[in-house]
Amino acid sequence: MNFSKRLPPQLNPTDFFSHLNHLLEKKTEYIDLTISTPLKTDLAIDLTPSIEEAKNQFKKWESSSQGSLKARESVSNYYRERGGYFTPSQILLTSSTSEAYSILFKAFTNPNDTVFTPMPGYPLLDTLALLENITCIPYFLNSKKGSQFVLDSYSLLTVQENTKILVLVSPHNPTGHIISQIEWKEIISFCEKYQLILVIDEVFGDYQISDQVKRSFLYLNNEKTTDDDFTQIGNEVFYTPKNGPQCPIFWLNGLSKTVGSPQLKLGWIAYYAPPCHLSKIKEVLEYIADAYLNLSSTAQALAVPLLKNTLSYQSKIIDRLKKNFCYVKEVFPSQSVPQILGGWYTPIRLNGIDEEIVIKLLKEHHILVHPGFFFDFEEEGWIVISLLEDCQLFKTAVDKILSLKL
Repeated sequence: MNFSKRLPPQLNPTDFFSHLNHLLEKKTEYIDLTISTPLKTDLAIDLTPSIEEAKNQFKKWESSSQGSLKARESVSNYYRERGGYFTPSQILLTSSTSEAYSILFKAFTNPNDTVFTPMPGYPLLDTLALLENITCIPYFLNSKKGSQFVLDSYSLLTVQENTKILVLVSPHNPTGHIISQIEWKEIISFCEKYQLILVIDEVFGDYQISDQVKRSFLYLNNEKTTDDDFTQIGNEVFYTPKNGPQCPIFWLNGLSKTVGSPQLKLGWIAYYAPPCHLSKIKEVLEYIADAYLNLSSTAQALAVPLLKNTLSYQSKIIDRLKKNFCYVKEVFPSQSVPQILGGWYTPIRLNGIDEEIVIKLLKEHHILVHPGFFFDFEEEGWIVISLLEDCQLFKTAVDKILSLKL
């Protein structure tokens, strides 16, 4: 039987991950420092009040490729609460961030095109690109010992003629990099010069560990927004700030991180483009979304009350992230831990080989961590840990990592 060439040649886990899974099956108890959701901690959001408020909408369903107006208004208000000005017309709801990527890849690439993605980086992007018959090519985030990761501008010069999209992840998983205003200007100029689409994955956007950073969409805003910064097309209004970038920009987010609820399966795309491109972009995105209509009416109904109270819920998570990261910085040598600006992971550089470190931690100390090679770190010895775990358990695990002898 012949399968699609979009699939990787090997679907089974590598020998390393097969061995790791075998060890996990034998462990009755271990501290999981790979936790990717608050659902696995004591920080899971209480859905009960939102269910009560939204239950009258559960039986309703709008056959809308863009998503229900109430839910899009809630997303628009979410940005407004944080200083952003996306109108409901600039919001496209999706079933997940992965689907958002899929829609954008379908809209702006052809088979065998390439997209720029950051390295180190999350391997899911390669899978999503492969399934669209396109390829990721890397640009790099670099760090000097003990300092934060920053954009390697020179690595962008490997752009190819068939590169159509630049993906920016901010805050970045797993390096904690958040784009600075200087880097923003560099990337915008680069995308304008090479006529690239800019896609900004900011699913961790609400989780800033440093107070010295800004959300990337704030770089789009004028200091004093006026009516002249909005464009009306037909019956719809779009935020199009004067002297805005000349490249289309798409921000991705969703309930998975904003309210710690990946099981609700609701994401969104918020987009900006020069006025001359808006109508066609809107038409294309909705055409693709309409072919699938994956949106759940239940998730859309829940989004309305959930997005009203994000700040109070997120404050608890941010407090834990800061405490846990502070402890890592306190006990590890400064050159082993880069400064994390946001997100809920931190990399740590140890002496040794990734695979050996991970196996030793699990077998001898009952701690599960990510190996650095999973994220394409160039050097050996990196591990990546989640900052979501209960503070006492987290400290116990970090102390054992610190005492590791290799």
